[in-house]
Amino acid sequence: MITKKIKNNDLSFNEQCYALLMKIPRGRVTTYKAIAQALNTKAYQAVGNAMANNPDLINVPCHRVVNTNGHIGNYALGVEKKMALLQLEGVNIKHNKVVNFAEIYFDFS
Repeated sequence: MITKKIKNNDLSFNEQCYALLMKIPRGRVTTYKAIAQALNTKAYQAVGNAMANNPDLINVPCHRVVNTNGHIGNYALGVEKKMALLQLEGVNIKHNKVVNFAEIYFDFS
């Protein structure tokens, strides 16, 4: 379970990523880089790995994480599914890229 704590009452890196994801409102997106920065690291690829290993795709919205340039990026259930989920939330996508990226970008700071 995502809220399960590990030694010293700290969350694992992946669990910290998932906790941040829960803060992103519907219809908004963030980036792998923003999540890494919020965790005070430059481990952008590790954030991507956490998203790829999300055990609860239904409740932890990793589909809201895109590349820094607004491109959709990968998704465990496929890019088409990720775009469909984002579009259901009102995110406009054209040519695999978020159209109004700057307007709907969610920054954790």
